[in-house]
Amino acid sequence: MNIQTYLAMDATEMAQQIKASKVNPSELMELSFQQLEKVNSTLNAVVHNRKERVREEVNSFSADRPFSGVPFLLKNLSQSLKGEPITSGSKLLRSAISEYDSNFVKRLRDSGVLFMGHTNAPEFGLKNITEPELYGPTRNPWDNNYSTGGSSGGSAAAVASGVVPVAGSSDGGGSIRIPASFTGLFGLKPTRGRTPVGPGVGRQWQGAAIDFVLSRSVRDSAAMLDILQVVEPAAAFNTPLFSRSYKDNMKEPFNNSLRIAYTTKSPVDTPVSEDAKIAVEKTVKWLESKGHIVEEKENDVDGIQLMKDYYLMNSGEISSVIQQLEKSLGRSLTAEDVEIETWLLNEAGKSVSAAEFSASLASWDFAAAKMAAFHQTYDFYITPTTAFKAPKIGELTHSETKKRNLMKQISEVDKSQQQELIYDMFLPSLTYTPFTQLANLTGQPAMSVPVYLSDSGLPLGVQVMASKGAEDKLLQLAFQMEQSNIWVGMNGNPMLPFKTAQIN
Repeated sequence: MNIQTYLAMDATEMAQQIKASKVNPSELMELSFQQLEKVNSTLNAVVHNRKERVREEVNSFSADRPFSGVPFLLKNLSQSLKGEPITSGSKLLRSAISEYDSNFVKRLRDSGVLFMGHTNAPEFGLKNITEPELYGPTRNPWDNNYSTGGSSGGSAAAVASGVVPVAGSSDGGGSIRIPASFTGLFGLKPTRGRTPVGPGVGRQWQGAAIDFVLSRSVRDSAAMLDILQVVEPAAAFNTPLFSRSYKDNMKEPFNNSLRIAYTTKSPVDTPVSEDAKIAVEKTVKWLESKGHIVEEKENDVDGIQLMKDYYLMNSGEISSVIQQLEKSLGRSLTAEDVEIETWLLNEAGKSVSAAEFSASLASWDFAAAKMAAFHQTYDFYITPTTAFKAPKIGELTHSETKKRNLMKQISEVDKSQQQELIYDMFLPSLTYTPFTQLANLTGQPAMSVPVYLSDSGLPLGVQVMASKGAEDKLLQLAFQMEQSNIWVGMNGNPMLPFKTAQIN
């Protein structure tokens, strides 16, 4: 097999080729490393590879598993592999080695994938760009001057450049869907409680964050959801298992015309680009051509207040993380140990009362109730995934002067003003990505589908949300879109030496 053939295949095709003895895992592994060596010096997608270990492991693979022998990359955040570095993108943890496999990794191991290494991520997954001080920025395969987004930006770059066909990702505020939008990938955030957490924790970010994958094809994400859906007795949240195969069900037509709502208005009253509006309008016209009923309609959730409650949670969570790190390291941490976003959230979190933290989580439930009522009328809710195409590298990273000013301000204001300062600190980033957080806080599934290329050649996705537990319907819609001319996907990606064919 040559590199062009490798780059043209999704994970499902690779697994089929292995089962038919048309290719062996060692070939795929070496081709994956070949592509990694070609692109990683430019993209900075992978921060740790397991070349020597995986070359040993490939000799003992079993061909009877769903993805036996398929190269796979994990995200350097929560996706722990025993004996391997897991730094969470933080210079404070640059020497951290995992003592166990996470439950998410255990399920993937059972699927037969080959763990090639870990991908770049921002410190503690706090930003929608991937530019950690520890590793430096990950660059977009479509144009290296631009970001892949975050926090799963390293995984997005690795998949979009063909290093692997699918990679581990996580989503606590859009961190699967945002990179998918910026890099022309398919990104599904499953329902809260759908995929594994732990061991040692029963929830991530109070249920806002969930682990899954980024892929080039819908069928790969569907097959991965078949593998990863789970009911864990120790987990804080569980979702009833889907009784059928997602991969088989996605091919079924809808029995009736769907009723669909859409909006292009930012929920936090920030600007939305014409590119994003055109992408949604294009999707609306396609849906109407298929006989669905589509109407412009906003939800009834207060987006600004919801984001303030989201940042309050982030403050409390990061303060807890810092306390745990101080205990394990046996010393107090300073602002020099972590990045500015982490430190400011930590400082603000120290002032958050238990009552305030509890009230902020209650607002998520209130929003979830409103969206549940909304979906009694509408099967899907469509928005831009991102309000703009990808930002330039460094555009959303604070200057040293800005960092010093923020440090000074956080120590001089009261706790209510601290939360306003946090909101203002993140506002430039939020302006790019105001649409994705809602699904994290309500627990709904949502996906980004690649439907648009800007005049500058950068992709931009459209987000589709559904009611809790309705990933099957999202995958049905995505599969239909993938088979149509609305799907942009990887076509035109200059990192790949071909136009990708539709994958059935």
